[in-house]
Amino acid sequence: MASVFSKIISGEWPGRFVWADQVCVAFATIEPTAPGHVLVVPREPYPKWTDTPHDVASHLMGVAHIIGQAQEDAFRVPRAGLVIAGFEVPHTHLHVIPLRSEADILFTQATQASAEELDDAMHRLRDTLIARGHGAQVPHSMNSLTLQ
Repeated sequence: MASVFSKIISGEWPGRFVWADQVCVAFATIEPTAPGHVLVVPREPYPKWTDTPHDVASHLMGVAHIIGQAQEDAFRVPRAGLVIAGFEVPHTHLHVIPLRSEADILFTQATQASAEELDDAMHRLRDTLIARGHGAQVPHSMNSLTLQ
């Protein structure tokens, strides 16, 4: 059975994308703990992050690092956080979260965001990734994985 993330990556379900490459994609979570919270997800549905091959795990961390730096600029926060849990969806994913305080990393703080809030946050993040020189990995449209 395909995971929720596989359905988003395939285009069967909608997503708000900020990154795409041959190994992974990054998109908004619909229940962010802070504005700009995204998930970095490998295209291959590894059930746990410890199941990912070393090169894939390294790539995911590198993309999370780039996105975290962009979040710090886009949302004017002192740092970005990273969480790998994976109980809710059996498809490896890294939560990259703009942090104003440690409370922003708590999943108990997650709330359903409006479409307008998600769109605004993802546009800000996409624009910052482009400004930081990563435009080749930012999909042409937020709702598609097609690259420039």
